[in-house]
Amino acid sequence: MTDLPLLGAAMTTDELAGFRDFILSENRDLELQDFAEIPLLNGDWKSVADRALGLLAGYQGRLGIHGPFWGLNIANPDPDLRALITRKHLQGLEVCDYLGATQMVIHSPYSTWDFHNLDNVPGGRAHARVIAHCHETMAPVVARAEEIGVTMVIENIEDKDPDIRRLLADSFNSPAMAVSVDTGHAHYAHGATGAPPVDYYIRRAGARLAHVHLQDADGYADRHWAIGEGNIGWHGVFRALAEIEPTPRLILELNDNRGLLASVAWLQEQGLAR
Repeated sequence: MTDLPLLGAAMTTDELAGFRDFILSENRDLELQDFAEIPLLNGDWKSVADRALGLLAGYQGRLGIHGPFWGLNIANPDPDLRALITRKHLQGLEVCDYLGATQMVIHSPYSTWDFHNLDNVPGGRAHARVIAHCHETMAPVVARAEEIGVTMVIENIEDKDPDIRRLLADSFNSPAMAVSVDTGHAHYAHGATGAPPVDYYIRRAGARLAHVHLQDADGYADRHWAIGEGNIGWHGVFRALAEIEPTPRLILELNDNRGLLASVAWLQEQGLAR
């Protein structure tokens, strides 16, 4: 079973205290989620980071964070707001630099409305405008990420088009920009908006896929249930993942981490991951 892909997890520093042995025993990938919260970024985030570093003494795995995202659309058309959004993402990278984290999750700017309306403007102008705004917002962030060796992974939120984030990431022509797939978000888009199924999102990301949020769902809402509680086709998802090299970080992101070990056990029993 040791040839199965190794699962990581997303959690807060408070939760890490209870899952330290699980993470450190096999140096599993870890995503700290405290620093997505704007009040913490604006406050004493270093005390939380210091606690995390203490808990991670001896850790040799790959560390990442979920970056700030609440209200921070990276394609915002207002230059004043873009300056604020740039600053918030730079704050996230400051945390990464302090922790030695090498990945930061950021959110896709694309909505279901975009899918149905961007092509309503002739000549691709609406698509180009979104990408231009993203570059205006993120150019200094990408430059800083390159300096400190962080890859930002663009997570699907409402994305109905599985290709659109990859095209956005590619437009930066930088190792600091890659793609994330959240399985529950993709399953919501499939069930509620007619998007392709989750395994298609994985395949279409291809070699640009550096990160996956694993959560189960019912195709109606963003459930973040334990694996096995929803109806995602996990065998198809992991067949698609097996086609991608190197394997992206596989991060269990659950609403309730009391289901974390049960999710690992379920996937291991299915012969999919460990």
